[in-house]
Amino acid sequence: MKLTEFIINDVKPLSSNHKISELQLLFNELTFSHIPIKDNNNAYIGSFSATDAHCFESDKILDYYNYAIEAFFVRDTTLLLDVLEAFAVNSTNIMPVLNERNEYLGYYELNDIINLLGDSPFFAEPGGVLVIEKGIHDYSFSEISQIVESNNGKLLGAFISKMNSDLVQITLKIGNTGLNEIIQTFRRYSYKIVSGHQEDSYIENLKERSDYLKKYLNI
Repeated sequence: MKLTEFIINDVKPLSSNHKISELQLLFNELTFSHIPIKDNNNAYIGSFSATDAHCFESDKILDYYNYAIEAFFVRDTTLLLDVLEAFAVNSTNIMPVLNERNEYLGYYELNDIINLLGDSPFFAEPGGVLVIEKGIHDYSFSEISQIVESNNGKLLGAFISKMNSDLVQITLKIGNTGLNEIIQTFRRYSYKIVSGHQEDSYIENLKERSDYLKKYLNI
């Protein structure tokens, strides 16, 4: 299914010569964080936030407060993760969509995009989640893939979930196998296992008890 199939066009942009009172009324009727705005030539110019709208004088026209217009949007060719990032960066629950000619096509709703992401194999397919950590200059996605696949695992997805000047954390979704052998291989390649994993914890506890027993017998 194409992302553009989720474009909605049931709420038309308000014109910049509409009054603030009309914008306030629209926000009272909807659960949107923003409303798209167009100029007198029907060109999209940005969006007004609900917070700003309720602070402005209701008898003024939108253009009077044009400094408050937020000019965010995505293209109809923008990829799913980039669309999701645009939602997050602009703290909005609707995202205007323009084509390459800057024509307004409609908008995406945040819930639709999140649901679409939730249907991806990373979230929908059964498997285990593993978080690993290594030096910022020492990790390699090709090495990570090789470690997983050499243990008969199937890498369903991977993303960098944390990064600083020294270390990087990578979240993996792994299917088709238990994680213990993969975990042990990552350790041999000097990756730190950040996430807790029941099977791995059990093995570690057994190892600790075994080491304790050996020390006791050697006394």
